[in-house]
Amino acid sequence: MYFKKILLAIALIGLVIIAYFSYYIYNVMLVPNTAFNNEEAFIYVSSSTTYDEVKEDLMPLLKDIDAFDALAKRKKYTTNIKAGKYRIGKDMTNNDIINSIRSKNIPITVAFNNQKSLEELAGRISSQIEADSTDLINAFNDESFLDSNNFSKSSSLGMYLPNSYEFFWNTSASEFRDRMLKEYNRYWNTDRLKKAKLVGLTPEEVLTLASIVHEESKQKAEQPRIAGVYVNRLRDGWPLQADPTLKFAAYQLPEYKNTVIKRVLNEHKEIVSPYNTYMNPGLPPGLITMPDVSAIEAVLNYEKHKYFYFAADAERLGFHKFAKSLSQHNQNARAYQRYLSQQGIKR
Repeated sequence: MYFKKILLAIALIGLVIIAYFSYYIYNVMLVPNTAFNNEEAFIYVSSSTTYDEVKEDLMPLLKDIDAFDALAKRKKYTTNIKAGKYRIGKDMTNNDIINSIRSKNIPITVAFNNQKSLEELAGRISSQIEADSTDLINAFNDESFLDSNNFSKSSSLGMYLPNSYEFFWNTSASEFRDRMLKEYNRYWNTDRLKKAKLVGLTPEEVLTLASIVHEESKQKAEQPRIAGVYVNRLRDGWPLQADPTLKFAAYQLPEYKNTVIKRVLNEHKEIVSPYNTYMNPGLPPGLITMPDVSAIEAVLNYEKHKYFYFAADAERLGFHKFAKSLSQHNQNARAYQRYLSQQGIKR
């Protein structure tokens, strides 16, 4: 009889322990533990983040951080942190949260365009992924990378084709650069290489000319016509005389730092620079900005015509008037110069 009471007591204690353990497991693993009202929240875990830092980021998002902590230790998440961007849905349990931040890194969309230099590009990208601007610049300018892929520092900006791309947030600087090289090589397929050859330019030269076209006009409809003017000039051995190259050359000089040139003057045409296409024949040695894909396509599919000149149109700002003769061009140019003077624009 006494022995049976002992067995019954042990059984009851066992049931209490099981009940407590079940209650504990239920509360730790299966009870929703989010403290926000939105449908979802996100956390960013960097490559150097510690578990304590993850826990600190989660604290304002969770009702019971201790319950999360207990399960994280049991599931060995504390020693297996994964970098990335992670989603936490409303009413997720601790188990759901740990599974999410351990294995469900969310891709993000990285977008860039109109960057005038690698430095600007690095700043733009560093605001979207984990890699900082210094690491990105170092990766962009890595001499061994440039040499092995036939780029120079003056041409390498053309490798970064403006668009939207999918990356993981924890992408490193070199991973971003290498992915852009793949996108560049994918863009320059057989068809585009054939078109470049028909224009008489290498892909790098196409990009350089496209950067000028892009600076001349943001109007996609007239970019092929502008490209056609420059192709005509190149084929006939004329200097390009592209005003955007004068501005680029000027901006490299100390006296033009932090200024905006609104009116190209004769003094700009005297700047000694390989980018001065009034002084130097042919294309400049590299890009003057990052061209949109529309400008690249405009060069590859330039409009065939007999125009050799164009000037900004004072009656339709943002567009241009095209001319076959110098006399007609001078008339168009004078009209725009009068407009600038009327607006009080002197420089």
